[in-house]
Amino acid sequence: MKALHLLPLLALAGPALAAEGMWLPQQLPQLAQPLKAAGLALNPSQLADLTAQPLGAVVALPGCSGSFVSAQGLVVTNHHCAYGSIQFNSTPQRDLLAQGFLARSLSEELPAEPGTRLRVTVDVRDVSAQVLDAPTRALQGKARSEAIERHIKRLVAACEQDAGHRCSVPVFFGGLQYQLIKQLEIRDVRLVHAPADMVGRFGGDTDNWVWPRHTGDYSFYRAYVGPDGKPADFHQDNQPYRPKQVLKLAQAPLNEGDFVMVAGYPGRTNRYRLPAEVEHSFGWQHPALIKAYGEHLDLIKQATTGRRDAEIKLADTVASLGNSMQNWQGQQRSYAGSDLLARKQAELAALTHWVQADAQRQARFGPSLVAVERLLAEQQARERRDLLVELAEPTPLRLARGLYQQAQQRQLPDAERRLGFQERDQKARRQRLAGLDRRYDEATEKRVVAHFLLQLMAQPQAFEQQPLLKALGLQPGMEAAAVAARLDALYAGSPLLAERLQWFERGSAAFESSQDPFIAAAVALYADDEARLAQSKELGGRLQQAYADVMQALIAFKASQGQAVYPDANSTLRVGHGRVQGRPGPDGAQWSAFTTLRGIPEKHQGKGDFDAPAAQLKAIQARQFDRYAVKALDSVPVNFLASLDTTGGSSGSPVLNARGELVGLLFDGTSDAVISDWDFNTRTTRSIGVDLRYMLWQMKVVDGAANVLKELGAL
Repeated sequence: MKALHLLPLLALAGPALAAEGMWLPQQLPQLAQPLKAAGLALNPSQLADLTAQPLGAVVALPGCSGSFVSAQGLVVTNHHCAYGSIQFNSTPQRDLLAQGFLARSLSEELPAEPGTRLRVTVDVRDVSAQVLDAPTRALQGKARSEAIERHIKRLVAACEQDAGHRCSVPVFFGGLQYQLIKQLEIRDVRLVHAPADMVGRFGGDTDNWVWPRHTGDYSFYRAYVGPDGKPADFHQDNQPYRPKQVLKLAQAPLNEGDFVMVAGYPGRTNRYRLPAEVEHSFGWQHPALIKAYGEHLDLIKQATTGRRDAEIKLADTVASLGNSMQNWQGQQRSYAGSDLLARKQAELAALTHWVQADAQRQARFGPSLVAVERLLAEQQARERRDLLVELAEPTPLRLARGLYQQAQQRQLPDAERRLGFQERDQKARRQRLAGLDRRYDEATEKRVVAHFLLQLMAQPQAFEQQPLLKALGLQPGMEAAAVAARLDALYAGSPLLAERLQWFERGSAAFESSQDPFIAAAVALYADDEARLAQSKELGGRLQQAYADVMQALIAFKASQGQAVYPDANSTLRVGHGRVQGRPGPDGAQWSAFTTLRGIPEKHQGKGDFDAPAAQLKAIQARQFDRYAVKALDSVPVNFLASLDTTGGSSGSPVLNARGELVGLLFDGTSDAVISDWDFNTRTTRSIGVDLRYMLWQMKVVDGAANVLKELGAL
């Protein structure tokens, strides 16, 4: 690990740190005293070494986390994190979603969905001085945005000279700090084992964000590399990757009150957001998205009922939409009964008073405190204008716009291309393109697009503000039947989806002469797309400058009060800690820390979200607990609650005991705790994990996954 400049941690209060904080690994040695007091048996410095045990075993997956659990590259993550790969390999004739999957040998393992990458963080260093050098700090608006992008591309290109690695430069504290993160990128990932859908997803949307839970949310991948041991594309000659570190399975029982840690790649939190952002998100954005996603889900259900092939194709989409919608609903319920906005307003007032109390601070931070409010209002107005566009845009048009953009970018030297269109991005783009038809159902798509186009057309000034409508040949005042007929004509006249891989290689001239209606629309929209991008860069540059100043003022203000500072989650490797711990529930109930197998037949209905497999029910009824039963519970533990600070992206993260051994997998939280993305509450915040003992019981007693258990050293 190279030296990383970190903002100071001051006055680390024990009780607050019992759960709060998704800490950078490099910060943990500074937390040594409270970590040891909480029960950590490892040396905290060991947790700062990304190549040592246990963090060397933790990996990033698309939108999720996972960990190596065997010397043969076996990776454990959540069932819902592997759901896309299970869906991709499913057909009505071989329905892996419903039945589950077990490869009894390496040769039976199935390729993960296209574009799946497994990344292991190997190095982190602060590059704030390189990204925000003196000339860049002197720039404003679009020029500042483009200078930052140039610096990032240069740093990434130099880092990726080490073949087989993927590098990125995420931002911290609203643009105040940048880090260069280097990750080993494994491109050949294969599905090894997934339990049946009504094990991995037992409770479905009904139980999502709910306690008590009885969900076996686990699955296994395997990482492969070429014969030379380096990352390679899928090939039959590839060999299992041999990780430097592998998590050990816990041998000591997990009990209520035990110290636990979680290590993974949490997506995004908003703990430092300003009052205007809180009001915008909870007052408009979340309600609007909940409404739109609910309508989207209803339309998919209507269009796919009775068509199992379409249900399979859209299963991952349905799961993603439903999870996001329920998360926002939980946040809204918690927000409605809170004083979050009032506290944020009071905090900003205190910060403003502190800045204005000193002439030097006022000169340094005062203008940005004023500017950030105006810039946020401008950004939010654009979000309101464009919310429905993503839902209303046909997939073939979105595809055509991306392909035409790529054709334009390919005319430039690689270093001058936009992020996402460089040579480093081409393989993943092609793989996602190749797998598109496994996630696409035209009949459903047209129904959804027509619904949201009509809503978009009904907005004031829609035809002036949204060139998308003109590009699709829509006119003011068109009725639903006319819109549907226009869409039928567009889709019928376009062979783009069938020819998408050929268009991936074509130049801009081919697009400009094409008669395909969606390609013609993409070409017509290009000038407006470029203008909007330029406007976005202009606003982004000004907002980055102002927001970074405000965050610097906030950090200095908190430091003056002796308060600790940790950065918001941003999909970088983090570590949190807490305890296995129940909590008070609604209506005077007390939530216990564990659920057991007893709850599965109690919830079983034989249909819908509660249709447990017959083999599982039979084993539970016969009390075939093997060696996984807990005497005090008189059953096998299934899920547990822990006071861990987590969010989206934490799914699949290993939950570790005080010795860094695997005791379970993080997969969810409770609905009244999802507000912790914005406002952490030690009393109510709980994360939900699937207990390792349940995973092993299901694999041994029900699924007969002896080969996987042997590899885990669990037989």
